[in-house]
Amino acid sequence: MANIDSHSVLTGDHVILEPLSIDHVAALSLASADGNLWELWFTSVPHPDEMKAYVEKALQQEKQGESLAFVVRDKTSGEIIGCTRICHWDQPNRRLEIGYTWYAKRAQRTSANTETKLLLLDYAFNTLDVMAVEFRTHWHNQASRQAIMRLGAKQDGVLRNHKILKDGTVRDTVVYSIIDTEWTTVQKHLKHRLDYYRQQYANAMLNTEINY
Repeated sequence: MANIDSHSVLTGDHVILEPLSIDHVAALSLASADGNLWELWFTSVPHPDEMKAYVEKALQQEKQGESLAFVVRDKTSGEIIGCTRICHWDQPNRRLEIGYTWYAKRAQRTSANTETKLLLLDYAFNTLDVMAVEFRTHWHNQASRQAIMRLGAKQDGVLRNHKILKDGTVRDTVVYSIIDTEWTTVQKHLKHRLDYYRQQYANAMLNTEINY
């Protein structure tokens, strides 16, 4: 099995993706508490009391070569604002999934997710040399479904009665993907979205200076 470099740090203009470690438990607990993210029944964001076990499980899967977990750090503030993961890497078929992604409420609907996905997709296609990247989410998680489609991913289908969740409900999973022949166009699209965020931020700062 090929080795994923567990020491890789992926750096963008807005966020830094750092390899997950047990030292991030406290910061991730604070991030999940911003918006009480665990209360959303269709997500798998852990309660702060469960964060240590969540991180330990992710690290164990990483040791087994099944995934590579990152925390997402805001480059300006230095704060941990969420986490994400490369997972289910099917090396013989050159496929993997980007999942287990969540952000503190304050980081949602910002440039964070766009740049995080840009960094991970670039790593997947150009370093790990995959030919397809999957995204999966709960049928009822409309915000996640819309965010995935905004990336430029296409829906492959729905896995009905796919998982039994902690609360006993059964999840239908929607599967999306981006394939290697689409990557150049998707990359251009994501960079354009980041340029839009930069312009919005610049306009907001200008308005603040004028009002002051």
